[in-house]
Amino acid sequence: MPPRAPPSKASTLRYVEVNKARAFLAVAEELHFGRAAARLHIAQPPLSRMIRALEDELGAELFVRGPRKVTLTAVGEALVEPTRELVMQSERIKPLVRRVQRGETGRLRLGFSGASVSTIVSALAQKVREERPGLTLALQGAQLSQPGLERLLSGSLDAIVGRWDALPASVDALVIAREQLVVALPERHRLTAKQSLTPADLAEEPWVVRPGGIGATLSSRLGELARQGAYLPRIVETAPDSATQLLMVDAGVGIALTFSGVRDNVPVHTVQFRPLEPNLGEVEVSLAWRRDDANPALQALIQVSSTLNNDT
Repeated sequence: MPPRAPPSKASTLRYVEVNKARAFLAVAEELHFGRAAARLHIAQPPLSRMIRALEDELGAELFVRGPRKVTLTAVGEALVEPTRELVMQSERIKPLVRRVQRGETGRLRLGFSGASVSTIVSALAQKVREERPGLTLALQGAQLSQPGLERLLSGSLDAIVGRWDALPASVDALVIAREQLVVALPERHRLTAKQSLTPADLAEEPWVVRPGGIGATLSSRLGELARQGAYLPRIVETAPDSATQLLMVDAGVGIALTFSGVRDNVPVHTVQFRPLEPNLGEVEVSLAWRRDDANPALQALIQVSSTLNNDT
């Protein structure tokens, strides 16, 4: 019967358990069963049985056992390096698991609305790199408040930076920045002559609004502004995002209620902004996540974010 062809390295490693790999490597490096057993802190007979079992599984002898010395067969020689790699990889697993459990490493999908919160998201990403360099933030922009919240709830995002006046009970949030509401006006609008605007000033104006939804800040605050002025807002257009909203304002389509973060981050330089008097209260920019998400990397992100409001 012709000798069996040596198994390939790839197929061999599928069968080699880590303990058997360590046993084989110890004998291969010591070329002595007694010394290898001592190195592994086991008795020699169990080591010999382990090597025999491994040879039976592989269908090939790994060692030539002589009365005075042990040598590797051709198959044994071929397996030394891939087995050493396997053992080294296995030894990296436990420290990696501990790092993941401590939130020191991992990947998080972080959504945000877009340019209006870019300064905040940039500051958060920089802080994460400094304090948790093993964490990777996969940033996903254009996640507007309501659609982004739906993606968070579905599990497509791990966390999201946004503005909401209300959130579902299954979502937790941490305030990471605070903004003011302002009114965006075309450059030559009559109200640009005023330093601040009252609800009564805006009673007859056409409005360009953003899409509403559960807890949407701009929708609820525009409703509050209209209640203070005792009028119904005349909505003429709905813009898909802040940049488009400002372009519509610039074109004279209407005025808009927006955030100070939009004013500071979205460059439509001919649009004028005015504060409200009385103001409609601060707007909270929050990091939101699913309450039942126990991912240690997420907990690390929350911890880093908890100090961001002090820095921004």
